[in-house]
Amino acid sequence: MELRTVLLILLAVVVALAVVFYQYFYKNSKRNPLRISLAILRFVALFCGLLLLINPKFIKKELFIEKAQLFLLIDDSASMRQTASSAAIAEQVSQFHNVKSLKQRFDIQRYTFGTSLHATDAIQFDKKQTDIASALSSISGIRSNANSRVVVLFTDGNTTLGKDYEHLQLEDNTVIYPIIAGDTTAYEDIMIERVTTNPYVFLKNKFPLETTIAYRGDQSVSKMATISLNGTPIHRQRLALNAVKNSETFRITVKAETAGFKTLTVAVAPLENEQNTENNHKTAAIEVIDEKTRVAIITDFLHPDISALKKVIAANKRRTVQLLKPTTPIRTLEEADLLVLYQPNRSFKKVYDYIVRTNTSYLTITGPKTDWAFLNTAQQSFHKESQNQTETIRPVLNEAFSVFGLGDFTVKDFPPLDSDLGTITLKKEAQTLLYQQIRGVDLQTPLLTVFTEGKQREALLLGENIWKWRAQTYRQNQNFQAFDHCIGQLVTYLSGNASRSRLEVDFNRVFNYSDKAQIRASYFDKSYQFNPNANLYITLSGRDNTLSKKLPMRLQNTYYKVSLDDLKAGEYQFTVAVQGENLKRSGSFKILDFNPEAQQQPANYHKLKRLADRTGGQLYFPDAVAALQEKLLFADRYRPVQRSRENSVPLIDFLIVLGVLISALTLEWCIKKYNGLL
Repeated sequence: MELRTVLLILLAVVVALAVVFYQYFYKNSKRNPLRISLAILRFVALFCGLLLLINPKFIKKELFIEKAQLFLLIDDSASMRQTASSAAIAEQVSQFHNVKSLKQRFDIQRYTFGTSLHATDAIQFDKKQTDIASALSSISGIRSNANSRVVVLFTDGNTTLGKDYEHLQLEDNTVIYPIIAGDTTAYEDIMIERVTTNPYVFLKNKFPLETTIAYRGDQSVSKMATISLNGTPIHRQRLALNAVKNSETFRITVKAETAGFKTLTVAVAPLENEQNTENNHKTAAIEVIDEKTRVAIITDFLHPDISALKKVIAANKRRTVQLLKPTTPIRTLEEADLLVLYQPNRSFKKVYDYIVRTNTSYLTITGPKTDWAFLNTAQQSFHKESQNQTETIRPVLNEAFSVFGLGDFTVKDFPPLDSDLGTITLKKEAQTLLYQQIRGVDLQTPLLTVFTEGKQREALLLGENIWKWRAQTYRQNQNFQAFDHCIGQLVTYLSGNASRSRLEVDFNRVFNYSDKAQIRASYFDKSYQFNPNANLYITLSGRDNTLSKKLPMRLQNTYYKVSLDDLKAGEYQFTVAVQGENLKRSGSFKILDFNPEAQQQPANYHKLKRLADRTGGQLYFPDAVAALQEKLLFADRYRPVQRSRENSVPLIDFLIVLGVLISALTLEWCIKKYNGLL
């Protein structure tokens, strides 16, 4: 207790004594027992009251037992079904729960995993993907004060998603003991390791197909590989492989003769007595389309923004991109569906004359090199009073933007753009996607806006260096997808000729497997504001009429979504509709017949052993579970530790002091009342 608090308590004693002396003994020398009793009660009440006001703090010491954590992680993916039985794994797991001494020594927690952790006792071996690294990282994210974390990992060691778990950086107090499931014998195997092609191709164009075939074994083998398009063989090649030359990659070029979905199958003849033939074939899909959007980027100087825009626009194979000078012939401009005008100046006069005459859609990007005196007169959509002073401007996302869907696009931590200071005036009806923030102040001034008036489609971006935004998206997500999707949606809107729709649907045409199949939809009310209270549903049907189902779509952020992870491989048609509205959008997609869990059959013994050795653990086989339990029971590093915790508890938390105060005052009043002193 602090010296200041002790002095205050002594002062409280003195004050209480002084008040009692003044009330009961000052100018009254009688010392009868009744007066002394009343004086004592009054002293107790005053002292308790002053003590509660001082409210001294006391140190309360608590003892507790800290156990090491024991995590039982069970691989619940489909590949385990080929190598182990759920009953056998469940029996091994239950042995840890049934040993009383283990429960006394460890805080035992049990999880199953496929792509993520699940706190459940059910083992079904039905997960379609395996991500061991994600499961181990999730364990590290569970906060605990325990000095040791023991992970008993029941798995075959084969992972289909995520990082390489062998080199995963875990906390220093985490020790992993894998219990390997399945046969560790390395059988002779030939497999299709990789098939690479473009997801989209234009009609009558040629597209490349590259495939890699690998061999695992010690013999020399010669097998025929066949590539088929919609079931018709289009290429055959004989491969000679051995223990040294254990893989071969070849590439062919295929011409797209007809439009629609096309299935490409690469197959290799199986070996004699091959254990796993599931990986002897692999399917890819392409969509042959017969239309193409032509985008022309017009600029009279080079800038990193030009390269970024070209990559984003050309990422969609339905588009082509041309880089043009402002002085390009008009006949070249006539071939473009959309014009991107980068920092226009007076040399763009012929381009703007063409736009005014033809109502061609266009995107204007301005910056420090923009000639605003020319631009203000060349078009009638906006006007800016430029101060010829460069300023850095940060973006602020307009969450109410409803012209088209933004997906997962965000501008958090985006670097600023360079632009001219000045007041911008919009002369047409528009919706702003990004507002400006200058020196920490949010302005209701557009940074990126889309004009919605009339049939001609226009957009305006007031800043250069958007290539930095694309780089920042990669830093945040390790891919460019969110930024590219947003710009792609903008280009799609500007290059489209259809009227603005209140129901927009976003989906992929081809899914490699069903657990990635998702369809998104955005619904807007009659004022084109996003409506989060609507009821959207999707009607699915198979191309072979074997399926027909109706599912609700659930709201997520600023869009509606449905997951189709229970669908089998095949082609499907769908219709998204809004309940109570005559709004519908239809489409089709294909799910490929690919099972990543069937591609690797033998348990990955060596990889699991290296993981165990790196974390200080040890690899065990299923028949040695008792040996692992004994090791955990007698290892000194896992002994429970008795620790103490000191808590600072204020006196006001002790109700007994308040009780004594109330009792003293009550007793004093009763005595006075009884003796006629009141």
